[in-house]
Amino acid sequence: MANNLPEVIATTPAEAGVVEVDADAGKHVEPELFGLAPYQIVSIAMLVLILVMVWKKVPGMITGGLDARIAAIKAQLDEAKALRAEAEALRNEYSAKIAGAEKDAEAMMDNARREADAIVAKAEADSTAMVARRQKMAQDKIAAAEREAVESVRAKAATAAAGAARKLIADKHDASADAKLADEVIASI
Repeated sequence: MANNLPEVIATTPAEAGVVEVDADAGKHVEPELFGLAPYQIVSIAMLVLILVMVWKKVPGMITGGLDARIAAIKAQLDEAKALRAEAEALRNEYSAKIAGAEKDAEAMMDNARREADAIVAKAEADSTAMVARRQKMAQDKIAAAEREAVESVRAKAATAAAGAARKLIADKHDASADAKLADEVIASI
């Protein structure tokens, strides 16, 4: 590896044996400003800063800002508490409404069941009554048809009997029988 140090070449020969030593060369010198040490300058600057802050009422502004922030946070907390109380009241109200709605729904279901049972019972009674009426109507129609048939048969029998009687009377009845019959009728009156 190559040495990275620059090569120094002297233009004048060094004097042998003469070495000048500065008496203050090994002593450390502290910086000063107007004859004050650094810690004194920092102390004075801090004192001036504190005096300016007190004179401009900076601590009051800081505490006022903090107090305002505290008041705003308290207001937000109070608002949050009020909202929470309102939310709990709404939750309780809706819970009560839900419970009431469930009870109403149960009552409505019971009422609907009772009405349905009543309607079914009425329908059964109506159907039984209708069947009985239809049966009676059918029996009445049958009886009427029987009466009509009997009357028709009687009428036909009477017509046939009258025709047969007319024929028999015409065949066996003569003028002398007519006179005798007329005399009997007149005598009975």
